[in-house]
Amino acid sequence: MRKLAFFLCLFFGSQLQAQTLAAPDAIRVREFYRLESQIAEKVWTGWSTTPDSLLLVTEDTEYLTHHPHPPADFTKIDQDWSARKRQFPTSLLATFPAFGPLSVIVIGEPASTTAKTSTPWIATLFHEHFHQLQDSQPGSFDAVKKLGLDHGDTSGMWMLNYPFPYDKPEVVKSFDALRQLLLETLDEPDGHRFQILARHYAAERRRFFAALTTDDGKYFEFQLWKEGIARYVEIRSAEAAAGYKPTAEYAALPDYESFADYASKVRKNTAEELRQADIAKWKRTVVYSFGAGEGLLLDRLNPAWRQTYFSHGFTLAPYFTR
Repeated sequence: MRKLAFFLCLFFGSQLQAQTLAAPDAIRVREFYRLESQIAEKVWTGWSTTPDSLLLVTEDTEYLTHHPHPPADFTKIDQDWSARKRQFPTSLLATFPAFGPLSVIVIGEPASTTAKTSTPWIATLFHEHFHQLQDSQPGSFDAVKKLGLDHGDTSGMWMLNYPFPYDKPEVVKSFDALRQLLLETLDEPDGHRFQILARHYAAERRRFFAALTTDDGKYFEFQLWKEGIARYVEIRSAEAAAGYKPTAEYAALPDYESFADYASKVRKNTAEELRQADIAKWKRTVVYSFGAGEGLLLDRLNPAWRQTYFSHGFTLAPYFTR
């Protein structure tokens, strides 16, 4: 009996240890929520009330936090955390209704994702958290379905795999010209010259979309609206965090980078990405830097544009009609 008790203690002890969140992971997640509470409303009005559930995917275990009703296969391990055996890839970086209608950020540890280190990882969480704001709009999922772009795909993978003609010669040529014009307009310091370039950009943008089929145009607008503006929000969030004072435990992480240092280069990094964007090779991923560039352009044209972002549907076209 004593041997049985001993082995049971070892077994359940090892199970508990496996479900204990590693200290660096806990520190990073706490820092994200702390920062979120301080900058959300500075970046986007109404963002601070958006549900912010997060699933952290580690090598063996998935940890769920800020979820009102954790699924039955999760075990509560702390006041704010539940855990289960890993099911998602450790490299996953996405936001979707993983456990019902509530959108959840599903993300691996920094080293397993494209973020690599702590501060870019937290910046990425703001990108994903903005998707939670998009998804939390009344009727958002039904409205996306009504776009008619899924062609029977109920998994949501059509958002990644839609057959947009990325490598069609005329699309490549017209997109590249539009991309260069967007960069030129963003880089223009003179106010009068900027207005001229902005009008020219708006006209060329309309011409680009007019040459696409109806569905292709809807798809590309949807991606700019969704992923491009999420990247824009990621940039604005990083810049809003420039003056943020991190906790001592976060600053003590081995890969620590100050939010001020990161903020100083995040906009330039996206501009450089846009300069190199090749729609034929990069395909869908060009929408991140291109849509972010359009968001930054709208900041100069009409700083109040974000107030009507959700009323226009899944498109930025209304901002470029005049």
